[in-house]
Amino acid sequence: MQPLLYGELVDWYRLLDPPDDHADEVASFIAAFERAIEGPSTTLLELGSGAGHNAVHLAQRFTCTLSDVSAPMLELGRALLPDAEHVLGDMRTLRLGRSFDAVLVHDAVTYMTTEADLRAAIETAYLHTRPGGAAIFTPDQLRESFSESTELHEADDGERSLRCMMWSWDPDPHDTACMTEYAFLLRDGTDVRAVHERHVEGLFPRATWIALLEGVGYRVEGIARPIGDGEHDEVLLCRRPR
Repeated sequence: MQPLLYGELVDWYRLLDPPDDHADEVASFIAAFERAIEGPSTTLLELGSGAGHNAVHLAQRFTCTLSDVSAPMLELGRALLPDAEHVLGDMRTLRLGRSFDAVLVHDAVTYMTTEADLRAAIETAYLHTRPGGAAIFTPDQLRESFSESTELHEADDGERSLRCMMWSWDPDPHDTACMTEYAFLLRDGTDVRAVHERHVEGLFPRATWIALLEGVGYRVEGIARPIGDGEHDEVLLCRRPR
């Protein structure tokens, strides 16, 4: 079942995750693509493009094709980038019949909760990466470094206000999934409502990521991604050999 955040609550999404917050990390992706891609690089496919918050920055450099499994999220993306191609589809099964210079698989890959699902998403990315091209995968959490955490978000736009607590925890350290609990307080005018939902997310060792990526044919390199306050994490730059 599709999470409420990407359906019923989609009108609140930009308050939770503003597009400007993606500028620095996308700049690092563009620099990595320009270093890794052989030959001209003009086209990019994003799998799990969501509301277009990466793409609004990527489109300053690439002609973007944007795919997501949520139609309401794609509509948000169209509002930001009406001239980009938008495709409704699942990253595990999408087949566009053409390849791109660059492929980005951002945090939507978190919803691959089994190795079979993750392998399928990786195969989709590889099939859409041209020889000499490159892909970037951004696993937000790895099994060996996972720890329970809580994040708080707050935002206002004049008429509406959002407060959100995100609590990530792992009920079974022996499987390939963890949980993120979202607790929202949403104010529209003087009306306030509370919403809770659970997102089940994939959690794999780094070695599993590398094995699956290399298994389809990528050459993999870890690169730094800025995550704010001068801190960085690691994402995976994947070259498809000619």
